[in-house]
Amino acid sequence: MSLVTGKNRMKASLALWLALQTGQADAAWMLEAQEGLRIVIVEGEDAIFNVRQRVAREAIIQVEDENRKPVAGALLTLTAPRQGASVVFGNGLNNITLTTDEFGRAVVRGMRPNSAQGKFSIRITAVKDNLKGSMEWQVSNVAGAAAAGGVSAKVIALIAAAGAGAVAGVVAATRSGPGSPAPPPPTVISPGTVTVGPPR
Repeated sequence: MSLVTGKNRMKASLALWLALQTGQADAAWMLEAQEGLRIVIVEGEDAIFNVRQRVAREAIIQVEDENRKPVAGALLTLTAPRQGASVVFGNGLNNITLTTDEFGRAVVRGMRPNSAQGKFSIRITAVKDNLKGSMEWQVSNVAGAAAAGGVSAKVIALIAAAGAGAVAGVVAATRSGPGSPAPPPPTVISPGTVTVGPPR
């Protein structure tokens, strides 16, 4: 054993002892762990939180080994920023530690955005035996309709324009006098299809 290797091991042992003495069990595990775990966001990737609704959200995170097999019993720690746009977890803090189930998954419940808007990262670390893994989960805090999700503003605008056209046709029909030529039939809109013709 070389002198350099001996010094490194001595430093690691000292750091491990200090971590145990200060109650930082997770830090103690991480000091001796080697890279080898993979963290996957099963639900909630690129999450967008509405700061006006302050609704609690859930996410599902999976831990896998180098062969993409689920790792049960892994300690999963999430840490959100303390300043700027961020979230608090179900425990009311900016960090939380969970344990993966038999499927290698952990459900993160009760996440609430703070009032600051913007993009930020949630640091995720996983530890099991002598293996570890880490990643940055990219999320955003926004206000208003941008956080609705599922329907884009362009689609909403198209629906609104089509609806306005149908209303205009109905109004024109009701305003026609006895001697006026018959107006064209109004447009009828049904979910998924657009049919042109007299109403049924």
